[in-house]
Amino acid sequence: MNPNPDPSRRKFIGACCAAVTATGMLSTLAQLRLMGAVADSGSSAVTPPRAGALPPDYKALVCLFLAGGNDANNMIVPFDTAGYAAYNSVGGRGAIALPRTQLLGITPKTSDGREWALHSSLNADVANTNNSGLKSVFDAGKMAVVANVGTLVVPTSKAQYNARSVPLPPQLFSHNDQQVEWQSSVPDKPFATGWGGRLADLTTAFNTSSNISMSISLNGQNSFQVGRNVVQFAVNPGGAVALSSSSGGTASGTNAASIRMRTQNELLRAQNANLFETAFAGMTDNAISDSAMLSGILSGNAPFTTAFSASALGQQLRTIARLIAAAPQLGLKRQVFFARIGGWDLHDAQLGAHANLFADVSRNVAAFYRATVELGCADQVTTFTSSDFGRTYNTNGDGSDHGWGSHHLVVGGAVKGGDIYGQMPNLTINGPDDTGRGRWIPTTSVDEYAATLATWFGVSATNLPVVLPNIGRFAQPNLGFV
Repeated sequence: MNPNPDPSRRKFIGACCAAVTATGMLSTLAQLRLMGAVADSGSSAVTPPRAGALPPDYKALVCLFLAGGNDANNMIVPFDTAGYAAYNSVGGRGAIALPRTQLLGITPKTSDGREWALHSSLNADVANTNNSGLKSVFDAGKMAVVANVGTLVVPTSKAQYNARSVPLPPQLFSHNDQQVEWQSSVPDKPFATGWGGRLADLTTAFNTSSNISMSISLNGQNSFQVGRNVVQFAVNPGGAVALSSSSGGTASGTNAASIRMRTQNELLRAQNANLFETAFAGMTDNAISDSAMLSGILSGNAPFTTAFSASALGQQLRTIARLIAAAPQLGLKRQVFFARIGGWDLHDAQLGAHANLFADVSRNVAAFYRATVELGCADQVTTFTSSDFGRTYNTNGDGSDHGWGSHHLVVGGAVKGGDIYGQMPNLTINGPDDTGRGRWIPTTSVDEYAATLATWFGVSATNLPVVLPNIGRFAQPNLGFV
């Protein structure tokens, strides 16, 4: 026996064993979808159904992950005279401070006595008028800022941090660890699922069909959507991933691609004496058929006229808007989406790169919100940001380094926007909220942030610990921003 069997063989054998039962079949089909083993059948019989109005009990949650660690200290900036002077000083942000004249002042509905402004790129829009981006969405009351969010095992003070008298999240300033901990919400022990996956597992009963997973990623696999029963379906911004052996032909054609397609269909539908082969063939055939339906829906004209930018993020969000519009045809009343934009790990040359990233986010998240308005479902779709961690308040010379607590944005028609939720930190190096260099101790846990979103999505207070096992350790399971 081979002492080191091929991992892909192990996965295949395990998948086919599970497929012997009906439950296993559904689970393994989801695994096949995750692997992208899908194709457009090319059959002219596949006609994309027309998008209809979303049912009144439909809801979608969209996670936008800012991969690399966003420097939110330059996303929300002190704007009052004293606050800005400290921010702009050598003891503050130094060389990476933004000019006050370029900042976009905001007027939150509640105040802690300080004034705040947004980064100048956060009103960028697709039309390049710089007057209808995210700042305008905030002013319209449809975007909220959630302050100083981060991974926590338990509520933590500076004294407790220094004394190590409470458990802390492992590997606090490590990209990989903090991405997993953010997306699982369980930093104190290894966890096999993400909070988005557990949310999907708990709410999948709302859906009337399981042909297409309710958890769809537009940017590859992620920890957030890993569930036990509902498995993420990875889709390209252009549509479903196609098997190269099946593309370029139709089942009735005479070219090489069509011949390959017919051969594939015959092999998948043939009667096999081997139980494993039968299970694998059946699941693959179903996955191809289901994906053909999705490809057909996405190949038609978009059911909205809102323009998105041509950037990778713009196309991810545009496709999510199309998938939301198609929810009635897919039999889905709950959907969880994942989009990602990288490039935030700005240890140097931060100012220019950061401005470009914020402009991309502003243009396309604002466009996405307006597309949901056009579709008549703005109150049913909530988009929220997450990221590895924040950044140091002081500079390393031309950028910032890995931090801890960070600010986040929540956008949607149901959002109680135009306000800052949670507690903004004391922006003083070595001050009461600083673990060193302006690495702020979070005052809102990922659990509280996620619990607020999960509650809006339809999770009861009784079931919140199923989605967020540590939520009982924190005081505010509902922050009230949605």
